[in-house]
Amino acid sequence: MQILAGRGLAAATVAIDPAPFRGVLPLPFSALKSAWPVLGDPANRNRAVPLTFDQFRFGFANAVSEEEAKELYEKFAVPASGRPLFQAATANLNPWTEAKVDTENPARGPLLIISGEKDNTVPWSIANASFKRQQENAAVTEIIEMPNRGHALTIDSRWREVADTSLRFVQRFVGAKVTEAASTA
Repeated sequence: MQILAGRGLAAATVAIDPAPFRGVLPLPFSALKSAWPVLGDPANRNRAVPLTFDQFRFGFANAVSEEEAKELYEKFAVPASGRPLFQAATANLNPWTEAKVDTENPARGPLLIISGEKDNTVPWSIANASFKRQQENAAVTEIIEMPNRGHALTIDSRWREVADTSLRFVQRFVGAKVTEAASTA
């Protein structure tokens, strides 16, 4: 989402637990541990990698009950491409990285970053470093840490809280433009 926003392709953007991009330097142990099932084998760059329940629990469902974690695993855990993780992990080393964001584009529009307090995959230090890089933009840049939430915050039983927070942010900016256009018509 931040790449698209940096290209000026969004009226408002909400980045939820955003992957690191070039210039985002923190690499906490929990993020490495969460990504290790993929990054631990360079051949995974070009293949789909399944997670075990324990890996999924640590990386995604650590802030929900064991029962809910099992339900989420059964419903949402599918093998996924390793490529995005390798791109994010090497963003600061690869001069041709796909994981670069134009944080200075004046057409970026308002941006909200949402972080889960207990997220092991994209912990606060990564989300906050993204926020600090994005603050260089003249447009509104905000960050929210959702209490007691992990990386599954968009799919767990409390997903509506994240959706409502996102919607309120977008409505503050896009909704205002729609109302303004309607009143001048």
